Amino acid sequence: MKRVPNVVISLASLVIVVAVWEVFGRGVNPIFASYPSAIYAAGMKMQASGLLVRAFFESMQPLLAGYFLATVAGIPLGLLLGRYRWAEWGLGIYVTAFYAAPLVALVPLFVLWFGLGFAVKTAIIFVLAIFPITINTWAGVKAVPRTLIEVGKSFVASDAAITWKIIVPATLPFIMTGLRLAVGRAIIAMVVAEFFTAITGLGGIILKAGDNFDTARLFVPVLILMALGIGLTALVGWLEDKVAPWRQEISGGERH
Repeated sequence: MKRVPNVVISLASLVIVVAVWEVFGRGVNPIFASYPSAIYAAGMKMQASGLLVRAFFESMQPLLAGYFLATVAGIPLGLLLGRYRWAEWGLGIYVTAFYAAPLVALVPLFVLWFGLGFAVKTAIIFVLAIFPITINTWAGVKAVPRTLIEVGKSFVASDAAITWKIIVPATLPFIMTGLRLAVGRAIIAMVVAEFFTAITGLGGIILKAGDNFDTARLFVPVLILMALGIGLTALVGWLEDKVAPWRQEISGGERH
């Protein structure tokens, strides 16, 4: 039997969900919900006024900056925690504690430190995104078979060589999983930052539309953020296929 392409399955699922939403959404009071055609019309009006594009780029700047900084800091920190016992026992407790803590509650404190502009949004995104990356990298290092490290030591390899030639390649799938998880956290952090700081960007549109009970207008940035999350997650998956192609061969799930 010929296999159905993955993209066809995804598109069929999307069409069904949109069609059902359109049919049943029309019967719901517009104060409580909306439906695809109304959301599309609201989006076109926002696009024509230039508001949507301006808000999108206002949101993307701190999102990309915070996510990049979280990646640059989170991966080395995770490698450090997994590689050295003193780091794991000395710093690991704080990483675990902050990951479990309701960091959104610290937003007012961030506002006092960084103000209401670009810096505070970047800081909030950084703090919420770094921990999934760090913890997954940490777990990946701990999952590296000890026999591989012993082989490196038997060839008199230095700690740096063992880290870069053995540990990092073996940990890449875990790192990529952390990067995928951090995408969702970063987007949530971006919206939270825009709610509690300068009310701008896509988060500002959501907040203002909610205050006006304009559900069609509210759903426009929400759907854009959902699409953004899907796109960025797919990009990380594409990067994983490039830097760790062997992952496809050992994966337990279907790839085709």
